[in-house]
Amino acid sequence: MHTHDENPLTLMQEHGIKLTANRILILKTLLQAGRPLSMTEIETALESVDKSIISRTLSNFREHHLLHTVSAEDGVRYEVCHCADEEQDDDRHVHFHCEVCGRTLCLEDIPIPPVLLPPGYCAENVEYMVHGVCPACAGKR
Repeated sequence: MHTHDENPLTLMQEHGIKLTANRILILKTLLQAGRPLSMTEIETALESVDKSIISRTLSNFREHHLLHTVSAEDGVRYEVCHCADEEQDDDRHVHFHCEVCGRTLCLEDIPIPPVLLPPGYCAENVEYMVHGVCPACAGKR
């Protein structure tokens, strides 16, 4: 696994984001989860924070390239982007969605293979989602 600075204060400062108590709380929640979270999961974890503040904060984090989104069957999930430079692809990795427990996990050591597009096409976002059964759920079968 990659080793990243998991300090929310440092991460926000590196991305030019103004520090507020709610932003720190939201970022801590995402970091501690260790996997992409849906808006509902974030709202449930932070019942004391108004939903509109969570929504605005996630938008702010995305604008500053601190978060990226992963499409899942139940909607968009958010995860902390550990790429130091928004032009680099080193934070693009495979995601795994367990069909049993419903969790979406980051497989950071498996990079997304390059996709060579035909002339005239310009990729803006690449997602690689594998669906199946995670080791924890496979062990229960």
